[in-house]
Amino acid sequence: MSENTMTLFKLLSALFEYPDQAMLQALPELMTIIGEDAALEPAEREAIAVFASWLADSDLTEAQAGYVRTFDMAPEHALHLTHHLFGDDKNRGPALIDLGEYYKSYGLELGTNELPDYLPLVLEFASMLEPVEAQVFLDPFAKAIAQLGANLNAADSPWAPLVRLIEAHARLVPSTFVPAAQPVTDAICNDDDCETPVTWGPATPPAVQPIAAAH
Repeated sequence: MSENTMTLFKLLSALFEYPDQAMLQALPELMTIIGEDAALEPAEREAIAVFASWLADSDLTEAQAGYVRTFDMAPEHALHLTHHLFGDDKNRGPALIDLGEYYKSYGLELGTNELPDYLPLVLEFASMLEPVEAQVFLDPFAKAIAQLGANLNAADSPWAPLVRLIEAHARLVPSTFVPAAQPVTDAICNDDDCETPVTWGPATPPAVQPIAAAH
């Protein structure tokens, strides 16, 4: 994982938020950042540019309706990552609590009503970490991210290629896991097939500067 991930995660965090007028107005600046950041891989630059062009050419009301249909009305596309791991299983609650505590170990107090596994928030936090720390943080999410990408790809969603960019940086060890699209009710991880509990990062927080609250 290289230094480009800080910029990449920050950009993707913004692009997975609900599209509004401010986002549309920021697209020219976004395209400038993409063009000037030599650290971005060509495939990353192209995927983000294609998405930004699609959004810029879309009617805002239609883009907003598409976002709601995709992420708010289809559980298999949920941006809350532990939902793909556990569904409504009882293990999801402790995983969310542990994730919130992990944020606090870095000095981050959440200034949002979103759950701590909300993808834009996860990416925002990852963008604040050193590259290796970000990969350690994202690794437990890897299967959920892959599943979300498969589900969005099956729906031919414009957000699917962006998930693939995240997936490429979300594993400590390469995997042959290639999920088929599936509803979130068929959670990937449960009491029977989880090899290890879901945990975030090392037991002792790395020595980093405290991070300001997310916005």
